[in-house]
Amino acid sequence: MKNISLITLAPMLLSGAAFAQEAAADDAAGTNPVADAFANAGTIGWIIVALSVVSVALIIENFVTIKREKLAPPDLIEEVEALFDEENFQEAMDLCEAERNYFTNIVQAGLGKLGHSFETIQAGVREMEDEESVKLFQKIGWLSLISASAPMMGLLGTVSGMFKTFGDIAAAGGSVSPAQLAGGIKLALVTTIFGLIVALPTGAFFFTFRNKVVRTTIEVNAIAEDLFERFRKKAA
Repeated sequence: MKNISLITLAPMLLSGAAFAQEAAADDAAGTNPVADAFANAGTIGWIIVALSVVSVALIIENFVTIKREKLAPPDLIEEVEALFDEENFQEAMDLCEAERNYFTNIVQAGLGKLGHSFETIQAGVREMEDEESVKLFQKIGWLSLISASAPMMGLLGTVSGMFKTFGDIAAAGGSVSPAQLAGGIKLALVTTIFGLIVALPTGAFFFTFRNKVVRTTIEVNAIAEDLFERFRKKAA
């Protein structure tokens, strides 16, 4: 995960360094492209900036919560397995109710079906696996939405900027100076840049988290289902 994150962030860091060098050079010449970009971002540009803030918050939150240790703590798995080996299922149920996470929610669903056939227990376990997996995918799905929305917002800004530019041309009767068109053109370019800057890393992190969710859920589901295999043997 750390390697993937570094690979994802490396181009951003390099491009940021290059942009900073260019900004420093422009500062020496009396201009600041970063300040100029924000000054010409318009309403749509600032909406994209807000999306970037939300994206960063979601990425940090997912880094903290979507972990194997959070979804299925190893010591908790060992404790539940020990209770199953002792056939102390009521205490296992109480433990699952007290420690709510991906793994314990699945185990609790299976324990709630005890006394029924193995097929019923298995169905309960797998239904909860699907439900918990959907919750995780919905959780990271916001990153996919931002990744798709940011460039579209940038495109909307581009269209708005060009509309303003052609409006200025029409109002001036076709005879305008480049300075009169600069505002609309800057709006078009800045919103496009902002949209892409937000979309590219957000999309990369979405796919990183998605792969981690798939890998972790498969592993934890296998552990949970293996706990209930003993009831198949008893039924046989």
